[in-house]
Amino acid sequence: MKIRMRRKSRDHTAVTGSTEAMHPADFDRLVNDAYERIPPRFRRRLRNLAMIVEPEPSPAQLARGRVPRGGTLLGLYEGRPLTQRSVFESFAMPDRITIFQGPHERMARDAAHLAKLVDDTVWHEVAHYFGMDELQVRTAERRRRSGR
Repeated sequence: MKIRMRRKSRDHTAVTGSTEAMHPADFDRLVNDAYERIPPRFRRRLRNLAMIVEPEPSPAQLARGRVPRGGTLLGLYEGRPLTQRSVFESFAMPDRITIFQGPHERMARDAAHLAKLVDDTVWHEVAHYFGMDELQVRTAERRRRSGR
């Protein structure tokens, strides 16, 4: 299944941070490349999922992501995790993974670090799609980084 990149908003303003603001199409490519690096055995199981890229999280998204005041959000999974679904839910609206460009650019030290942050965020949000809670995702991320 190919996930199509979609931006709800075309506005892109320069951000201040360690990396220069990237053109939205270039950032979309980073997100698509990160998606393509998800192992095929997992990608094949992604169904009814919209991958969205936004410049910044909205106040409502920050609240849904339980981000403390002054914090930021790199990505957000919204939907019903695969482990909680029923066969009777086949006509549901798509789950959504939203990746936020501005926070990634502000956090990145350089272009290579930006690509790694995007990879990690896409992987993190896909793990939520598969039903992992935050603690399970963090544990899996540590194993992934150590190469186990």
